[in-house]
Amino acid sequence: MSSYIGPEEVIRKRQEYFYPCTSHFYRRPPQIVKGEMQYLYGHDGKRYTDFFAGVSVVACGHCNPVIAGETARQLQELQHTSTIYLTQPNVDLAERLADVLPGELRRSFFCNSGSEANEGALLLARMYTGRREFIALEYGLHGRTYLTMSVTGLPMWRTDPELAHDRDVTFIPRPFSRDLSKDEAAHRSLKALEAVLAEKGSRIAAMIAEPIQGNGGMISPPQWYYPEVKRLLAQHGVLLIADEIQTGFGRTGRMFAMDHWGVVPDILTMAKALGSGIPIAAFATTDEIAAKLNRPSASTFGGNPVSSVTAMAVLDFIERHRLPDRAEKLGLLLREGLEELAAFYPSIVTDVRGAGLMLGAGIAEDQPELGAQLTDDILEAMKDRGFMIGKNGVDRNVLAFQPPLVLTEEDIHEMLAALRETLQGLQEGAGAESRPGGR
Repeated sequence: MSSYIGPEEVIRKRQEYFYPCTSHFYRRPPQIVKGEMQYLYGHDGKRYTDFFAGVSVVACGHCNPVIAGETARQLQELQHTSTIYLTQPNVDLAERLADVLPGELRRSFFCNSGSEANEGALLLARMYTGRREFIALEYGLHGRTYLTMSVTGLPMWRTDPELAHDRDVTFIPRPFSRDLSKDEAAHRSLKALEAVLAEKGSRIAAMIAEPIQGNGGMISPPQWYYPEVKRLLAQHGVLLIADEIQTGFGRTGRMFAMDHWGVVPDILTMAKALGSGIPIAAFATTDEIAAKLNRPSASTFGGNPVSSVTAMAVLDFIERHRLPDRAEKLGLLLREGLEELAAFYPSIVTDVRGAGLMLGAGIAEDQPELGAQLTDDILEAMKDRGFMIGKNGVDRNVLAFQPPLVLTEEDIHEMLAALRETLQGLQEGAGAESRPGGR
C-alpha cells in the first residue's frame, strides 16, 4: 500500500493538471486501486460493494477474469491495425451483434464512445433521409461532441451556451413530471411531438431518445408511449434513434431496453457495457438505412482487435450467465427494498423508478436544493459504510442504482440495511435540528 500516493495527492495533481471541469464524488474520497467483480478496493484496503458499475459500464463485473483473460490474450497477439486491413475479430463481433440486435438491425459501425456512436447515428439519419433537423426529449443526455451536445437537454451537460446546431433541434417535454401522473405526462409529450411533426415533419431526420433516461433521473415512460412515438414518426418518415448506451446489454432485464416496449428502433446506439471497461461503441441499423452511409469513413481505433475480442467475451458471459434474467430478478428485489424505505421515510425518499438493475430513488424532489444536499449526505454515509452509489437527476437529487449484474441477493440486502441506517440517521438529525437547541 505504500506505493499509493493517496487521495489528497491525487486531488492535488488533478487540480494542477486537469481542466477545472473535472470533478469527483465525495467530500472524503478514497483512492480506488483495485476492482474485483462487484467490489472495489481503496488504497487503504477497504472494500466497497459497487452499486454504480462505473456509470453502468462493468455489467459483467470489475476485472472479470474470464473477460480479462481474453483481452490479455488478444493484446499479446494483435493489438491494432485499423479497418484498412482485414482482421477477424471485428467481423465476428458484427456477426454476433446481428444475432442479438432487435428486428432487422444487422449492420454495425464501430467507434470508441457513446458520444461517437450517437454522433454517427445522427449523421446516418441525415444521410438516409436527406433532412437536417432532429427532435429530442428534454433532460436527455447523448454526448459531449457538438451535435450530441445539441440534442442533449440536460443544462449541466450543454457546456457551450451557443451551440451551433441548436437551430436544427426541437425539444419536446419528456414523459415525466412531478406535477402530472405518468400517463398525463406521456400524453403531454405525445401532443408536443404531434405538433412538431405537423409543423416541420418534412425537415426532421430523426428523433433520438434514451428508452430510460439515466442522467435525467431514471425516467421510464408507460408501456404505450414508445409504440405511439414510433407510429407518429413513421407517418412522417422520421427515424427513431434509441440511445441504449446506459440501458443496453441486460441492465434493465432485457438485452436492450426498447424490448420492454416491443419497439424496434431504426438506429440503435451502444457502448459502455459492451466493452466492460475497454473502449468500444457502435451504431447499428438495417441494410436499407446503412446503404446510405456510403461515402468514405473510418474510425482509427473503432473495432480494434482487443476491443472486439473483449466485446465478444462480454456477450458470451452475458448469455452464459443469463444476465438479463438475473437483472430482472435482482432488480425486483432491490426495487421492493427501496419502496419499503420510501414508505418508511417518505419525507426523504419521494419516488422509486426505473427497470431491472437501473433504478433511481428520488430524494426530497419537492425541495430540490435540500434533495441535492441530502443525496450527497447519503452518498458520503454509504461510502463510509462500504457501498458506492451513484447520483443523477436534473437537480442531482436522485440516488442511482446501476450495479454490476453479477452482484448477489446478499449484497442487496446488506446495502439496503446500510441505507436504512443512513436514512434513519438523517431523519433523527432533521428532528434534532427542529428541536430547541438542535443544530
